[in-house]
Amino acid sequence: VGFYLRSEKEQQEAIEHIDEVQNEIDRLNEQASEEILKVEQKYNKLRQPFFQKRSELIAKIPNFWVTTFVNHPQVSALLGEEDEEALHYLSRVEVTEFEDIKSGYRIDFYFDENPYFENKVLSKEFHLNESGDPSSKSTEIKWKSGKDLTKRSSQTQNKAGRKRQHEEPESFFTWFTDHADAGADELGEVIKDDIWPNPLQYYLVPDMEDEEGEGEEDEEDEEGLEDIDEEGDEDGEEDEEDDGEDGEDDEGEDD
Repeated sequence: VGFYLRSEKEQQEAIEHIDEVQNEIDRLNEQASEEILKVEQKYNKLRQPFFQKRSELIAKIPNFWVTTFVNHPQVSALLGEEDEEALHYLSRVEVTEFEDIKSGYRIDFYFDENPYFENKVLSKEFHLNESGDPSSKSTEIKWKSGKDLTKRSSQTQNKAGRKRQHEEPESFFTWFTDHADAGADELGEVIKDDIWPNPLQYYLVPDMEDEEGEGEEDEEDEEGLEDIDEEGDEDGEEDEEDDGEDGEDDEGEDD
């Protein structure tokens, strides 16, 4: 430090030493990755009973999953109006990471009897082979006659008879047929890494907003009362001043 190697030979030797040190760093990084993977595999197994218990409890709450998806900013952007209607029949979602974790995962969507398709379960799997090439496969959706949401027009009328302010997105269900870029499947990653670890936080979003709104209303009410009090005080002061002036006038008349 503090001086430069002037000859090319010295620079080359330094580069070789840097390369040796870098190899040691890379070796430690690989070792760390292997150990981290073992820890992830261990805790993935330990979490399973809790995921199962959570699923049993969620099943007692009507429309839990459709509410969760609608409240999630990224997922809601992918939902058309009829997608939401279909997702009201979604009773359970399960994310299963393959035992070694690094080779992929599967997302299962369990549906009650519904007017859209025959399937009870829709699944999509993501795989990473030994050479690191990603791929995906999914359940073929058996649509009922005239109910294929992936073939609907881009704009629909809602129940109130007015058009949505923006164009409807491509149907959520086209995701099950899209295998073009399995390595960058945004929806799959969002469900696995963001929603699945704690879906309750998105289910509860509206309640939190309502509480904030109520708090703002209370503040506005308090401010309104303060304004009334201030106006009352000002009126009282003016009355006192008027009484004082009247008193002075009366004294003058007596003189």
